[in-house]
Amino acid sequence: MEKTYETIQLECLGELATVVINRPEALNALSTQVVADLTQFVADVQSPEGAEVRSILITGSGEKAFAAGADIRQMADMTPAQARDYSAGMQELTRSLEQLAIPVMACVNGFALGGGLELAMGCDFIYATANAKFGQPEVNLGLIPGFGATVRLPHLVGLARAKELIYTGRTIGAEEAYRIGLVNAVFDSKDDMLDAAAATCREIAGKSPAAVANAKRTVDAAAGLPTAEGLLVERKAFGAAFGTEDARIGTKAFLAKEKPEFTGK
Repeated sequence: MEKTYETIQLECLGELATVVINRPEALNALSTQVVADLTQFVADVQSPEGAEVRSILITGSGEKAFAAGADIRQMADMTPAQARDYSAGMQELTRSLEQLAIPVMACVNGFALGGGLELAMGCDFIYATANAKFGQPEVNLGLIPGFGATVRLPHLVGLARAKELIYTGRTIGAEEAYRIGLVNAVFDSKDDMLDAAAATCREIAGKSPAAVANAKRTVDAAAGLPTAEGLLVERKAFGAAFGTEDARIGTKAFLAKEKPEFTGK
């Protein structure tokens, strides 16, 4: 897939698309244009031209920031109605990342604050460098998170920890973020992180695309539901998996001790 955008850079290597938020002069702050470009990228991945993309990495340019948050200069003079529209646009972006049938990984270098952390939490999981910093500092500005943190952060770290982080506006380091379950792994350098993320994406790409998509839908649909309701969601998805071509290919290959050649159907 070959596309150009104003505030993000796209590099496609085989089935892996790497998206770099490219506003280093503003610590990759999430301006309305960045949100628009990321939204357009997701739409492009969902188009026929993007069909070859099997996984996505999102990171920030430079070493200082993944995304330092929303663009405060743009936000300062917003009316309540404009702020709701800004929130809606970013919420729709993170929901669109969650609804993609392929894995999306956030690779956090430096600051992931406010909207930056909320963007990362809209991905399937997060890798981080040792210098990464995470937080929801909106209360320091007399605001609250508006891009999903009040919903997603409790799912990831538990209600009490999420409240503490949101109420205090505290910033935490990569090791603490790993300890509380916010990030999956911490690496010494950005290159090490990106290499490991690409390796994970290649590992996932070797599995059934239909099964990965089904698993992603099911985990997200069951998240937060009471156990009995979540199990019903899983049961339905498990049954649907048996109607896929990939399931027939995979089970036959296993019994024949062969490597499956999945079709994604």
